[in-house]
Amino acid sequence: MKKFLTLAIHFPTYCGLLKNILKLKLHNVRLGNHVRIKGQFGIKNRGGVFVIGDHFVCTSGSMDNPMGRNIRSFFCVKQGACLTIGNNVGISSSVLRCARKITIGNQVTIGANTIITDTDAHSLNPAQRAGHTNLGAVSRPVTIKDNVFIGTSCIILKGVTIGENSVIGAGSVVTRNIPDNEIWAGNPAKFIRRL
Repeated sequence: MKKFLTLAIHFPTYCGLLKNILKLKLHNVRLGNHVRIKGQFGIKNRGGVFVIGDHFVCTSGSMDNPMGRNIRSFFCVKQGACLTIGNNVGISSSVLRCARKITIGNQVTIGANTIITDTDAHSLNPAQRAGHTNLGAVSRPVTIKDNVFIGTSCIILKGVTIGENSVIGAGSVVTRNIPDNEIWAGNPAKFIRRL
């Protein structure tokens, strides 16, 4: 009876995980081994390349991580863009918007409600913006190297490289490159100390 109750309790979770894997595959995501997304998430892959490495965990919403509240994770890969997530990466209720190239290394932890984008999404020219197109939007690659920890509610903007082992404090807006082995925090993010 105890085994049956355990299976009954975990069955909805198992079905949700399986449904999420199928959703990723339907959007042409190349998956490594042991990929788990808990909760509902959004995805748009419009002809880009989206690769997820081994042992990826994403919690989406408040079910497994209360820091995520009811915000779901969202992955957007534009046509011709490339979003690559390495091995042993954990993400909570975050948005990754890739118009050109986002590369996330191995052993990276991304806190709840973080936004990583490689594009302005809209032109700075008001006449181009008025046309409701992405014409004139600037995009530059984002690279997050191995063993980086990004705190909750951060924004990582286009053209940024975050060096190995570095830490980004909660609520930071990262607008420029961060060297290896440093802690940065604030808006805009500034150097705090070496690790």
